Amino acid sequence: MDLQALRTQISETDEQLLQLLARRQELTKAVAEDKIRNRKNVRDTGREEALLMQLVSKGQEFGLAPQYVKSLFHLIIEDSVLNQQALLSQHANPDRQTSINRVAFLGDKGSYSYLATQKYFTRRPGILQEIGCQSFAEIFQHVENGTADYAVLPIENTSSGSINEVYDQLQHSDIAIVGELTQPVRHAILTKDEKDLSNVNVLYGHPQVFQQCSQFLSTLGNVQRQFCDSTFHALKLVSESERFDIAAIGSAEGGALYDLFPIQNNIANQQENHSRFIVIAKESVVVPLQIPAKTTFVMSTVQKPGALVEALVVLKDNNINMTKLESRPITGNPWEEMFYIDVEGNIQDGPVEKTIEELTSITRNLKVLGCYPSEDIDHTKVPMVKALSKN
Repeated sequence: MDLQALRTQISETDEQLLQLLARRQELTKAVAEDKIRNRKNVRDTGREEALLMQLVSKGQEFGLAPQYVKSLFHLIIEDSVLNQQALLSQHANPDRQTSINRVAFLGDKGSYSYLATQKYFTRRPGILQEIGCQSFAEIFQHVENGTADYAVLPIENTSSGSINEVYDQLQHSDIAIVGELTQPVRHAILTKDEKDLSNVNVLYGHPQVFQQCSQFLSTLGNVQRQFCDSTFHALKLVSESERFDIAAIGSAEGGALYDLFPIQNNIANQQENHSRFIVIAKESVVVPLQIPAKTTFVMSTVQKPGALVEALVVLKDNNINMTKLESRPITGNPWEEMFYIDVEGNIQDGPVEKTIEELTSITRNLKVLGCYPSEDIDHTKVPMVKALSKN
């Protein structure tokens, strides 16, 4: 069989795989509807572990490596969990279902916020109407004025840390956090043609991106760095320029929207580079108890020694896991701090509700910013000794 015939068979096999994956998604939807009726939790880790072990064993019979099978089905199970969570959320919030979702985000097509927006709303019904913005302040204004139903905002990055401007906007805005997602960030150097990196004299990018790629950029010698308001602006500038000695830093996916080529991939300081985004809206949402949830609140403590420790002890005593603690100055009150806290748990559940009540009684003020589905999907572990037992 010649190469072309082999490629044709591969393409036919790929199409069959896509049909089977679509069929699996339909079955997943039916499972979610059953869980809605019977009030069952979305995740059953015991079932997931048994399924993975069975699949690894069956894969070995077909000559497939255990790691390959696990990696593939981790993605499939994650997709199943997120689709089920989205369906349960829709069922719990019927008044939020609209034919159009107007969503504000930083930059425009190609920015990391754009990619995160596309990822999050792919699982939600309704047509996505994109509203690209030039600043975080503009994004908040769209939601507050009702010209956007939602906004997607970067809140922290595993390499460069928290995005303080977003926290400061949250402090002064009357909005609710209704969702979150984590997006892999894979920085690349993008040009109009597939030139060599030595031909690049000027690099365009967002300041946060330069910070996240500082180690690689330090090896480029005299290449100039030009700051842009967003990754979108960097991509657009290089795409529309007549110069061929300039490049932008962004994702390969974003660059493809502007016919830019990645000439150097994976340039971030950390190979596991991820950004966490929050989704905000004017009104809060109801999170079904079957879905893993997070609650975010902001508080200021009384001015006395040990006040923050006293507040954190409340979390410990109620067995509440804190996933984020961020402090920001209180505008107009020198040397006083506002604390942003993320915890695992649903505001409707007893332990979180009790924690909020106790904290309210010992702090100067406390405001819940939102309770929302958690999209941090921990992959089910399969004991390697069991996975390999049939070798």
